[in-house]
Amino acid sequence: MSAFALVQDLVLGALLVFCLVSAARKLMPQTSKRLFGRLAAALDRPSRGRALRWMARRLQPADAKRGSCGDGDGCGSCGGCGSAPYQGNADPHVQPLHFKPHSHSR
Repeated sequence: MSAFALVQDLVLGALLVFCLVSAARKLMPQTSKRLFGRLAAALDRPSRGRALRWMARRLQPADAKRGSCGDGDGCGSCGGCGSAPYQGNADPHVQPLHFKPHSHSR
C-alpha cells in the first residue's frame, strides 16, 4: 500500500464519519442528542487527555451547553419542555394554506 493510498483512505474515512454524524443529527435528533451526550460525558473526565476533553466539549449537545431544557424558556423545538407560546403572524404577507378536498361530481 502506497502512502497516497493510505492518505486517501484516511481522508475518505474521515469524510464518511462526518457525513454519518451530520445525517444522524438531522434524521434522529433525540437519539443523537442522547448518544452524543453519553459519549461526551464518557470523554470529559479529568483523567482524560486535553484532546479528548476538547472533543467531548465539541460533541456535547447544544441544549446541554446552554441549559435550555428545563430552564423554562419554552422553546418547544424538541417537544419535551412544552410548546412555545404562539407569537402570531409576524409577517403580514404570509398567509396560511387551506386545503379543500376535491368534489367528485358525476
